[in-house]
Amino acid sequence: MASEKVETVIAGNYLEMENREGSPESQKSRFSTLFWHGGSVYDAWFSCASNQVAQVLLTLPYSFSQLGMLSGILFQLFYGLMGSWTAYLISVLYVEYRTRKEREKVDFRNHVIQWFEVLDGLLGKHWRNLGLIFNCTFLLFGSVIQLIACASNIYYINDSLDKRTWTYIFGACCATTVFIPSFHNYRIWSFLGLIMTTYTAWYLTIASLTLGQVEGVKHSGPTTMVLYFTGATNILYTFGGHAVTVEIMHAMWKPQKFKSIYLIATLYVLTLTLPSASAVYWAFGDQLLTHSNALALLPRTRFRDAAVVLMLIHQFITFGFACTPLYFVWEKLIRIHETKSVVKRALGRLPVVIPIWFLAIIFPFFGPINSTVGSLLVSFTVYIIPALAHMVTFSSPSARENAVERPGRMMGGWVGHFCINTLVVVWVFVVGFGFGGWASTVNFVRQINTFGLFTKCYQCPPHKP
Repeated sequence: MASEKVETVIAGNYLEMENREGSPESQKSRFSTLFWHGGSVYDAWFSCASNQVAQVLLTLPYSFSQLGMLSGILFQLFYGLMGSWTAYLISVLYVEYRTRKEREKVDFRNHVIQWFEVLDGLLGKHWRNLGLIFNCTFLLFGSVIQLIACASNIYYINDSLDKRTWTYIFGACCATTVFIPSFHNYRIWSFLGLIMTTYTAWYLTIASLTLGQVEGVKHSGPTTMVLYFTGATNILYTFGGHAVTVEIMHAMWKPQKFKSIYLIATLYVLTLTLPSASAVYWAFGDQLLTHSNALALLPRTRFRDAAVVLMLIHQFITFGFACTPLYFVWEKLIRIHETKSVVKRALGRLPVVIPIWFLAIIFPFFGPINSTVGSLLVSFTVYIIPALAHMVTFSSPSARENAVERPGRMMGGWVGHFCINTLVVVWVFVVGFGFGGWASTVNFVRQINTFGLFTKCYQCPPHKP
């Protein structure tokens, strides 16, 4: 009887959602449907893959110089699998929460479900508050990092303005994301974003191999514990981009099909990050320790300029990905979330951009800030909390018996899931948050002592006329 009940109520199985493309209204707006209004499995895959690797693609060679080649490759594979696992856990909890609510006749047509609401519905207000604090803080600094990356990149094709001034300019540009209503409307952007990162990754790889190793290149990493764990937490951050998993799932017409999408996206991302990081580190070695942006070491050509421009556009897209969940939280706080007026919602969202803009000007440390955010925020937001929440949610026999998504035998059933979750929690807490937090904080303080807060041009080469 339990299985029959589950089959009658499937999360998000709204009739008009499934038949939207066949409605008379949609026939009149095929252009909008094609480029703007997406909710398929393919849209979700493009969103996951595009959001997972953005500006961090340019800092991974820097991480390899801190870790060494072997550790850099192993950490990418390990954290890629671990990130895919916790994204799967988040998807399971989302389907569980939404199915329970829809059995109670709750309607989510005009409401975007978020991670803290899933925790609230399944585990109570204390879990909700924990998830809300960590998730919002991470997404806030994730947006900050995109602004810093924009200024860092544009400087390498136009150094007539310092990086701080470029941050002002791109802060205003990224503020236009307030007009994008939800993740439904990122169809064309996520598709283009993945093409942009694919081009940049292969440009880094081919350019580095073509140029060959620089004279006197050294590969001495790892040299200190601080550098080693700083690099490791940057990779932890790289594969922790699933803080928006719930919002991406909610944008799907059939979110129960999400399951392995993040894993497939991660496998594709590894085909970009492993070759590019390895090739750049092989070519430049220890020079990367003082050049956290890989583009800084490559000679200026039309191909490099194209990579810079494409990454700038992609960082605008990723800013929107990171900031949109914050917009939703703010809308719910000021009670305009369910309004249909795009202009009213856009105006209401603007206050969210101001602190992001300000923090990007205070801490313009491209590269080190990734590791700090990874160790102190990503470790809990997308690794520890989802693993713990999954174990607590299904701790009772009745919860496991009535679960909407039951674990397969290939992963050892419930026992296997609980063992993997425990490993994730212990490893990330000790290595990611503990050692990584210590190392990245020490490195971050060094940047402040060396360059100062509000620095005009972080790691800028001497200006040439």
